[in-house]
Amino acid sequence: MRPLTSRDLSEFLGLVAASAELHHPWMSLPTTPQEFQAYLERYERSDSGEESLLICVHDTGAIVGLANISNIVRGRFQNGSLSYAAFAPTAGQGYMSEGLALVLRHAFQQLRLHRLEANIQPGNHASLKLVQRLGFRREGYSPDMLFIDGAWRDHERWAITSSMIDIAAPDPHPTLPAR
Repeated sequence: MRPLTSRDLSEFLGLVAASAELHHPWMSLPTTPQEFQAYLERYERSDSGEESLLICVHDTGAIVGLANISNIVRGRFQNGSLSYAAFAPTAGQGYMSEGLALVLRHAFQQLRLHRLEANIQPGNHASLKLVQRLGFRREGYSPDMLFIDGAWRDHERWAITSSMIDIAAPDPHPTLPAR
């Protein structure tokens, strides 16, 4: 797992093109160098509180997937939104399960979040199975939640807390009130 950087442009865009059928209609990712640059800038802003992490094969460094932590809210909430996508050449080989487990550890220990939410379209069975394997719990259903692929899409809401998988930061985030 590592941050997305400008050096990833060519490999990333190639994987997005190869994965168009796999991602449709679940996920929209940058398809041009200009879109990639805007996407990268969103996550590089130091004040954004968002991260885009690549999931890579340990031995080769090849990119197999992507995970984004966004909409981070501090204070009493200590929550973030998790989105992710596997890339077609390595989809279904277990890399995303292993990679997202590392992303959860990063979110709960380094970012010191307490909770992550994943919103998944009901027909995305592979994604639903993935969050279940990782220990997320289903918390609800949101009709017309996100505008994806030209339409408002329903989503199931799934969440996990650091206490559900016993991964906690050594110290709470400084924005967490004492009481």
